[in-house]
Amino acid sequence: MKPITKKILQDTIRIRSTQSFKGTYGKIALIGGNQNFGGAIIMSSLGAVYAGVGLTTTITDSSNQSSLHNWVPEAMYLDYHDEPAVKALIANMDVINIGSGLGTDEKSLSLLKTVFASVSPTQILVIDGSAIDLIASNNLSLPKTKLIFTPHQMEWQKLSGVKIKDQNGNTNLAAYNNLFKQQGSIVVVKSHRTQVLTPTGSFVNTAGTPAQATGGMGDTLAGIIGGFVAQFENTENAVLAAVYTHSAIADELAKKQYVVLPHQISEALPQFMKKNEA
Repeated sequence: MKPITKKILQDTIRIRSTQSFKGTYGKIALIGGNQNFGGAIIMSSLGAVYAGVGLTTTITDSSNQSSLHNWVPEAMYLDYHDEPAVKALIANMDVINIGSGLGTDEKSLSLLKTVFASVSPTQILVIDGSAIDLIASNNLSLPKTKLIFTPHQMEWQKLSGVKIKDQNGNTNLAAYNNLFKQQGSIVVVKSHRTQVLTPTGSFVNTAGTPAQATGGMGDTLAGIIGGFVAQFENTENAVLAAVYTHSAIADELAKKQYVVLPHQISEALPQFMKKNEA
């Protein structure tokens, strides 16, 4: 496996042009957050907004609207029960991120199927959390678009069939080559040393700390990945840079903190990215 190091930041994060505007940096829709797990989609939205995406819309249960606007006033809101409106909005997005706090009930499955039926080959679809469980448990056919999966180890077991005890660099790569490489998908297998599998090879994150072992960390990473791929041209580099950035910020915070909270990583993103632009 090739190491993901600080160099990926200089290869990815670009100084912004004086001629740019919000449309220059992409449009993302983040879908998830049922009545019980609203925090997940809010943390994912924070990650995307603070990563610098131009326009963010959060599609979630109406019970989350006030909290969303309190935490992320930059994000627009759409009720995920309005599926015709969801379909119409998706058509205008560069990136769709689904799964953080989505749940696995019939409503969640219906929403995922709507997204799969609506995305086009030119869009990027980030699939996280509950959406991965739904794909595995319902044997759903994947849409023909650019796919990025962000499973933790149990979700990867469900998706790939590789049991957690057998997961390592080689078994993960073999499963990826068999299931996802042909379509050009990217898979981020989250663990204490996250592995990123892409059509060009296998990469391992060199940053990260046990201070990150807290709920919402993966939701935040999914949002940062969505924010990076929405605005940076090279999708593979954007994913690798997002993975490294997420952990490198946590490493810095952990020098003074016993635990690093996900929203703290998001809040540190603008300063971290400014220091590493090229």
